[in-house]
Amino acid sequence: MDIVALLQRRGMKVKEIRGWGTYLRKRWEEAFASHLSDDEKTSIYLFDRGGACGFLWHVFSYEKRECLTEIQAEKAFNLEKKDSCYLFYQHSNFSLYLEKATALKAEDLSEEMDVYVVDKEFTWTFVYTHEKGWCGPYFSRK
Repeated sequence: MDIVALLQRRGMKVKEIRGWGTYLRKRWEEAFASHLSDDEKTSIYLFDRGGACGFLWHVFSYEKRECLTEIQAEKAFNLEKKDSCYLFYQHSNFSLYLEKATALKAEDLSEEMDVYVVDKEFTWTFVYTHEKGWCGPYFSRK
């Protein structure tokens, strides 16, 4: 089942927001990685450079920002109040705005790769990586 259908079945109002991927990734970086210098961001491969894929979630895997991991991250996300939030991906411009997202749970996203969820104020984030069993999931507050 695709992610939109799954979320709609869970009672959420789902709106695709075309062309927002770059904007949401930049906002995420500002919210959760702004304490790093450009050199630090380069050293942890936060961005695509020289043939290497960058990942925003490297701020967590390189321990540059405090976060919960694994089961603790999933539990924190499941308990978080989620009225409205954004869902977006690392290497895609596909992004969603979710309303009535209270029912959104970590397990709904467990098959997604490099997916980010943030509240609309970017005060918390939940991330599933493509490194299942190695890195993440992660949950952090601003």
